[in-house]
Amino acid sequence: MLKQVIDAMELLDSAKVSGKDVAALLKARGLDDVTVKTLRGEKGKTDFVRVRIPGTRGKAAKGDAPTLGILGRLGGVGARPEMIGLVSDADGAITAVATALKLADMRANDDALPGDVVIGTHICPDAPTIPHKPVPFMGSPVTFADVAEQEVTPDMDAILSVDTTKGNRIAKWRGFAITPTAKQGWLLKVSDDLLTIMEIVTGRIARVCPLTTQDITPYGNGIDHINSIMQPCTVTDKPVVGIAITTESVVPGCATGASHPEDIEEATRFCVEVAKAYGKGLCSFYNEDEWRVIERKYGALKLLQTPGRQN
Repeated sequence: MLKQVIDAMELLDSAKVSGKDVAALLKARGLDDVTVKTLRGEKGKTDFVRVRIPGTRGKAAKGDAPTLGILGRLGGVGARPEMIGLVSDADGAITAVATALKLADMRANDDALPGDVVIGTHICPDAPTIPHKPVPFMGSPVTFADVAEQEVTPDMDAILSVDTTKGNRIAKWRGFAITPTAKQGWLLKVSDDLLTIMEIVTGRIARVCPLTTQDITPYGNGIDHINSIMQPCTVTDKPVVGIAITTESVVPGCATGASHPEDIEEATRFCVEVAKAYGKGLCSFYNEDEWRVIERKYGALKLLQTPGRQN
């Protein structure tokens, strides 16, 4: 899927790119259900883009196939004027756009998936940066909570959250990793189905990005997070799995020249394969029987989806 990845990178690597540009490309590839909403904050604005690729038996067609959400998470595709060009943090947006382009091309070739796929990301070529150790984070012109509320729709039955995860010291390999499943304040076991798909797609043993409970709490609570990859789990009761695009070295999110098309292509291919299997009912993000035991014995930990107790 390098063609779709390159198409997405070429489009997003611009000081003038907007959500309307992304929508125009998606519509030119035959996708009609595309929306763009401009979000404004104290540090600027960004365009949130959402596209729905309808399935043959999906909810848009009044069918019973489940809906998969794929979210490209980031602070911005650029950090201008401080940095010139596409930043490392853009990988999530590139993956989201490339996945939509691939699914559009598949539909044009009569390879529509059973279930609907809803893909969202936001486009900001001039996002701010945030001081952070070991490397600076990319900031966002709007709050991450505002973005998370735009990303997640009520009809999503499960969510893949794709984010550049290079500025850490624990997930250290080139490529991508998946996280344990997060649901209602719980970190559940890693999905066996997703591990299998990952090993098939990459031809390697599966790689898992470690998370802590801190990582599934909302931003802005004064607690350290690996990054914003798991923020969608704070605004939904549906299962969320992160796709962390990683490197061996510590790379700042605001670094340019640090996006690797072959790694993004693997992540894009993984998203497409999960979408195929999930719509067919052949891929589960968590063990539902075990979840019922968890609910009965312990209950949900929804406090962890909130900013927490206030003094």
